[in-house]
Amino acid sequence: MPIIKPVNGKLPQIPEDCYIAENATIVGNVQMGNQCSIWFNTVIRGDVHYIKLGNKVNIQDGAVIHATYKTSPTNIGNNVSIGHNAIVHGCTIHDNVLIGMGSIVMDDCVVESNSIIAAGAVVTKNTIVESGSIYAGIPAKKVKDISEELINDEINRIADNYVKYSGWFKQP
Repeated sequence: MPIIKPVNGKLPQIPEDCYIAENATIVGNVQMGNQCSIWFNTVIRGDVHYIKLGNKVNIQDGAVIHATYKTSPTNIGNNVSIGHNAIVHGCTIHDNVLIGMGSIVMDDCVVESNSIIAAGAVVTKNTIVESGSIYAGIPAKKVKDISEELINDEINRIADNYVKYSGWFKQP
């Protein structure tokens, strides 16, 4: 059974159509949209500021979502995939974004819509990731513009697949 508990009187708000893995942890001021999936060993800690997820967000195995005390909440838009072991901390992720496996997005960053953060990238504090671009490296820099094909074949495909995968785990 997942750990879902209040912190300072604030209980996570999780719609019934979301999937939460048995060993995920979601605490405090967390608000989730519809069709979200939170996978194994994921931690979403809304203890020091709020965390808000849009619709159809998947947070994959081992990822950590947190914020910065009183200064930087975490806002995640719709149709967002956060890859295995990624860290998303005190930042804003707009709609239709793929955050690659093992990447880190730091405080006060903004990742604009239709963008990809490559696996292993480190997006440093205050970075603005331009809409329609791919950022990679340490520190992450723009490496190219994203194509419509990548938006459909990667960003949308992965988000849609995770809605499907979560359905497998909801079955008795």
